Amino acid sequence: MKPVIITQTFEASAEKVWKAITDLNEMKLWYFGNIDVFRAEPGCKSKFEVQSGERVFTHLWEVIEVEARKRLVVNWKYAEYPGDSVVVFELKETANKTELTLTMKVLEDFPDDIPEFKRESCQAGWEFFIQQRLKSYLEINQ
Repeated sequence: MKPVIITQTFEASAEKVWKAITDLNEMKLWYFGNIDVFRAEPGCKSKFEVQSGERVFTHLWEVIEVEARKRLVVNWKYAEYPGDSVVVFELKETANKTELTLTMKVLEDFPDDIPEFKRESCQAGWEFFIQQRLKSYLEINQ
């Protein structure tokens, strides 16, 4: 699968956007409310379940790279399914605005027969989280 790339500009500082994507309390408000733990430190691991219809997806995250207010790289897998990916959040600040580019790269294919793993589903999911949920969260919490 070719990488999924989502870009969004926010009327917020890089520090504010960084806090929204790395502070556990803020992440729970726009991202996944049941994230168990998260620290923007290499080696930090998170494990939490997301239900989709009949299926459960136990998310397994590990932070692998951090450059504060600029770049966050997370390894992303699922306990129930083969496959491996990396999600990169990159921030660029210019004149009180911050551009976030999210890139999701599949390192090892996920099962083709699971609709949630199709490229279109991944694209739509990231657009929802970045372009709707995070954007709305940052607008409300200026």
